[in-house]
Amino acid sequence: MRALQFILVLDLIFEIFTWVLVARFLLSWIPNVNYYHPVVRYIYKVTDFVVRPFRGILPPVGNIDFSPLIMFLVLRLGYSLVRRILAIVVLGFAWGG
Repeated sequence: MRALQFILVLDLIFEIFTWVLVARFLLSWIPNVNYYHPVVRYIYKVTDFVVRPFRGILPPVGNIDFSPLIMFLVLRLGYSLVRRILAIVVLGFAWGG
């Protein structure tokens, strides 16, 4: 059942990435963050390709950008769809169909 292990690893990677995104948005709410710190730069570098397309969809309220809410919703729904498709394919092979 290597395919099931693949799905579990994919779940783990997605959850880690989700928490890195949460860290990025929490950092954006903290004043005086050192954006040149290596950890902060890494977080922004890893997540920028996902954040960039959603930036500015909703107008910011004060200093808070709510477009990440749309991004999280799209990511969760998209990953849920991909995971279900993978599960159907894996179960289809397991049952000989």
